[in-house]
Amino acid sequence: MQHDDHDNEGLNADLARIEQLRIGRRRALALLGSAGGSAVLLGCGAGETSSASTVTVSSTSSTTATATATATATATATSGTCSVPATETNGPYPADGTNTSSGLTSNALTATGVVRSDIRSSFVGSSTAVASGVAVTFTVTIVDVNNGCAPLAGYAIYIWHCDKDGNYSLYNLPNESYLRGVQVTDANGQVTFTTIFPGCYSGRFPHIHFEVFSSLANATNASYARLISQFAMASSACAEVYALSAYSSSKTNYANISIASDNVFGDNTSAQMAVMTLTMTGSTSAGYTAAATIGIAT
Repeated sequence: MQHDDHDNEGLNADLARIEQLRIGRRRALALLGSAGGSAVLLGCGAGETSSASTVTVSSTSSTTATATATATATATATSGTCSVPATETNGPYPADGTNTSSGLTSNALTATGVVRSDIRSSFVGSSTAVASGVAVTFTVTIVDVNNGCAPLAGYAIYIWHCDKDGNYSLYNLPNESYLRGVQVTDANGQVTFTTIFPGCYSGRFPHIHFEVFSSLANATNASYARLISQFAMASSACAEVYALSAYSSSKTNYANISIASDNVFGDNTSAQMAVMTLTMTGSTSAGYTAAATIGIAT
């Protein structure tokens, strides 16, 4: 199992990503006007931001949408009771247009049906398989740290994670596309996903990846994300879930990992991890309810 590593990218990596966007029937065509184009920051950087450039990309409905490439790499900016989490790598299995998967698409963001609340079933190709595991109802609230933690309506959030055995759709499972989905925040800045509790694979603390975009029109490639980060699962829930026989492959892996030893979360502050760790209630039999509030520096 390949592990996630921090990714401190510069201009060369950004240009390579732009070149990747030109390949594939659902990829966006992005052009950089000069060597001063934006650098997308996927690594964990304190106080670093990139400049913005505007490109035209193809949307899922065959119309054109103007997407602004803006990456925010603020480590922890606090206003009132809301904070911006640490920026993290999107890892090797994002299906967000930044790498090539072995599966049916390398960019689930442009696939028909990706905007959905229940992400447990496959939606690309002919498979309608449903990922099995302990149910999780997961609510994310997006707020503006520069405006008194006011809710941000109309923002899009893409989440993805591994299945109960630690495999990722479109990569380890090339014919499946489950456990991926996008939603748009309501007037309260909220979205709610129905998913399963992810497994724990070797070398990583249990987690859920996410990317936040300023609009659904911009949610066509990770290059346009305002924030790329990861949620950590609550330790108490992990201990309960991984005691189940259905999650047998996770039990030993979880016993050998911690937040401190994780190669993504390990260098974060306790304040950052407080924002990034899900608040969870429930049980393995009834399922869990999870919540997180994420600040965006607008």
